[in-house]
Amino acid sequence: MYTGKTEKACCLCGNPDTKTRLDLPPRAVPLLKHADPIAWQDIVGEVSIYFCGSDWETVRDLVLETGMSPLSRCNAARASFDLREDFEALLNDIRDEPDHTEIEAEMRAKAEETLANHDDPYVEERDLVEARVIEWVFEDTEGE
Repeated sequence: MYTGKTEKACCLCGNPDTKTRLDLPPRAVPLLKHADPIAWQDIVGEVSIYFCGSDWETVRDLVLETGMSPLSRCNAARASFDLREDFEALLNDIRDEPDHTEIEAEMRAKAEETLANHDDPYVEERDLVEARVIEWVFEDTEGE
């Protein structure tokens, strides 16, 4: 069985024709709708969520103008991520959980830099939305 990352449909409406992707830290998964059965600690690398054109406009406005996170409305089943293999069940062997320290530090630093340079003409709206959502993920999951 392949448990790797694949492109998914819009996480809000399910439209397979997506326009925009946001890459988030693994700890964002519990903030998604229907994420209860997913152990975010077993995710390797970033989590990607996709939006169709019309939903992207709504998400952009929600984040940049209203200051609200869209994650609670995004379906976790439509998120794309890699899960570590379940060696415990397969081989009766115990493996360490993936270490998210490095990827989280990189994502946090990039988000902070993007938000600090929000007036830069090379910073796109998508980058600002992603940076703000990443910032909220860390605020909402501090201590986990």
